[in-house]
Amino acid sequence: MFEWMAWTLPVAIFFSCIVLMLIGMTVWEIKSPTAMRRGFLPLETTRGDRLFIGLLGAAYINLIFVGLSGKLGAALGLQADPSIWISFFISMGWLALVMRKG
Repeated sequence: MFEWMAWTLPVAIFFSCIVLMLIGMTVWEIKSPTAMRRGFLPLETTRGDRLFIGLLGAAYINLIFVGLSGKLGAALGLQADPSIWISFFISMGWLALVMRKG
């Protein structure tokens, strides 16, 4: 069923985090309805908006890292491509920043 996807441990953890965030956000929204607020993003957002923007950014960070990791490894003189865990932690940091300050 999932043969089309390259299911590595980092990919599985990334998607598991997304599912857990969606479940958590649903429960949070039911218990405490959101209000519009303005952070560093140039528009007023709700928690759901910030989650969506953060997830989009996280996906782009991971795609850019995968696309550039070979060139980055060669430029730094590494024998292997940099670990995908690097982009995972960067993208989760971006998501946390957008959720908290966005």
